[in-house]
Amino acid sequence: QVQLVESGGGLVQAGGSLRLSCAASGSIFSSNAMAWYRQAPGKQRELVADISSGGSAKYADSVTGRFTISRDNAKNTVYLQMNSLKPEDTAVYYCNRRKLPPYQSGYWGQGTQVTVSS
Repeated sequence: QVQLVESGGGLVQAGGSLRLSCAASGSIFSSNAMAWYRQAPGKQRELVADISSGGSAKYADSVTGRFTISRDNAKNTVYLQMNSLKPEDTAVYYCNRRKLPPYQSGYWGQGTQVTVSS
């Protein structure tokens, strides 16, 4: 069964931190590169960070130095540690396999809302 369950979002003040988690079914996680995406109101979904099966990570310029992606292959779980949060980080955050833009097709979980107040 294909399943993605994101959690850990919430309301935080600017400068604060959150840690997101994503439990993925084996068929999605497996040996695939995984990624976090986000979608703000009125904007297209964008790639935030991705991580290879071996642990190599890449980040969008807007989050480099503030966010850290990691994965636990034994638990089929991917994480996103978000520090020094800014109001512009407010969005619904999703995890999934590393996809090609425009990041809309296929199965997506419900996401987790992150709201950063100024």
